[in-house]
Amino acid sequence: MVKILAQGAEAIITLKNNIVIKNRIPKSYRIKELDDKIRKRRTEKEAKVLEKASKIISVPKVLGQTKFELELEYIDGDKLSEKLNSYPQKKQFEVMKSLGREVAILHQHDIIHGDLTTSNTILKNKTIYIIDFGLSFISKRIEDKAVDLHLIKQALEAKHFQNHEQLFENFSDGYQIFEESKDILERLKKVESRGRYKH
Repeated sequence: MVKILAQGAEAIITLKNNIVIKNRIPKSYRIKELDDKIRKRRTEKEAKVLEKASKIISVPKVLGQTKFELELEYIDGDKLSEKLNSYPQKKQFEVMKSLGREVAILHQHDIIHGDLTTSNTILKNKTIYIIDFGLSFISKRIEDKAVDLHLIKQALEAKHFQNHEQLFENFSDGYQIFEESKDILERLKKVESRGRYKH
């Protein structure tokens, strides 16, 4: 039994025999050789970042890898985009604080997630898992880390607007466990102001 979990522009994600299979789909508008090269490189890059992240926080384990495909551990828990709003408020705040700490650890090791939203975070038995590293990369830049925070803040405003400010406050509290965090939160204000005047 194969179940489609998600289908995006980059990949189809299916669940088969309790294993998540992420298959990077070909793009017909690209020359085949170039398309193959891009898909192969992105698959390798994601596996590499996941490997690095798995040593420091909870992420799905890479179980297998082919040219354009990753086999990943299935995390059977609550996707925060769907469940966070239904938790008691105290639990919502605790979860966001924990997520802030996990992201801080990633950023301490210069891992940028690139698509940090509540859709890519799962709570399983009090452990926060961050999933889908398809857009992740390695960077020391404060700007890149601030953009990650901007993404999670936007996700909270969009999907958890009832108390998004308090949720992000708790996230920020959890995030401030390393030296650079204050500079990154400061840079976030600049990132936000740019977004505001863009339109």
